[in-house]
Amino acid sequence: SRVITLTGGTGFLMWLGEQITARGIGNGTSLIIFSGIVANLPTGIAALLEMGRKGLMSPFAILGILIVAVAVVAFIIFFERAQRRLLIQYPKRQIGMQISQAESSHLPLKLNTAGVIPPIFASSLLLLPLTVANFSAGKGPDWFNAIVALLGHGKPLFLILYAALIVFFCFFYTSIQFNPKDTAENLKKSGGFILGIRPGDQTAEYLDRILTRLTVIGAGYIVIVCLIPEMFANFSGLSLAFGGTSLMIVVSVTLDTVSHVQGHLLSQQF
Repeated sequence: SRVITLTGGTGFLMWLGEQITARGIGNGTSLIIFSGIVANLPTGIAALLEMGRKGLMSPFAILGILIVAVAVVAFIIFFERAQRRLLIQYPKRQIGMQISQAESSHLPLKLNTAGVIPPIFASSLLLLPLTVANFSAGKGPDWFNAIVALLGHGKPLFLILYAALIVFFCFFYTSIQFNPKDTAENLKKSGGFILGIRPGDQTAEYLDRILTRLTVIGAGYIVIVCLIPEMFANFSGLSLAFGGTSLMIVVSVTLDTVSHVQGHLLSQQF
C-alpha cells in the first residue's frame, strides 16, 4: 500500500507539473520542487538560531554559515548567467527588389546547459537503494545493507558516485538539449556563418568542440556546489538545512521565473 500511495502521489505531482508548464510561467516540476524547498526555509533558520541559543554553535559560526551561504548563492548566479557568445555573420541578401545589409548577431551557449537536472537525477539514483532498504525494514541481504551503509550522505563512495553521475548527466542532458548538427544546418539555411569556419560539418564540429569545453566547466561547477556542503556536513557533524542541489534549484528556478515574467511583460507592451 505504501508503494501504491507513493506512486499515486508522484503521478499526481507530475501531472500537476505538466499543467503548470502548459498554463503557467516556467517549468512546473521545477516550481513544485522549488516550493517544497522554500517551505522548509523558516524551519532551517529557526533550527540554526535554536542551536545558537542553546550554545551548541557560536554566533560567529552562525554568521560565518550565513556569509558562506550568500557567497555560494552569488557563485551560483554567476555561473548560471555565464554564457559563451559566438559571433554569427549574415552576408548581404536580396529580397525582392531590396538588398539587405550585412548583419551580425550572437549565438549564446550557456555554461550550464543542463541546468539542475544532473544533480536531481544523480541524487535520485543514489537514494534508490536507501528507499528499497526502508521498504524492506533492513531485512535484506548483508551485502545489500553494506552497500546502503556505504552510500550514506558524506561517505566516500557516495561522494565519488555522486560526482561521476553529475558529470555523466551533464553531458547526457546537454546532448539532448543542444544538437550542433541541427544548429549548423539552420545557420547554413539562413545564410549565417562563423568567421573562419565553413558552414556545414565544420561548423557542427566547431560548435560541438566549444560545447564540450563549456560542459566540462559547467559539470565541474555543479560538482563543487553539490559536494562541498556534503563534505562540510560530514566533517563538521552539522546537518545543513540546504544542500548544494537545493540552492541550485532555488536560484535557477528564481532566475528562470524572473526571465519568463519579463518576457511576458515585454510581449504585453509590444
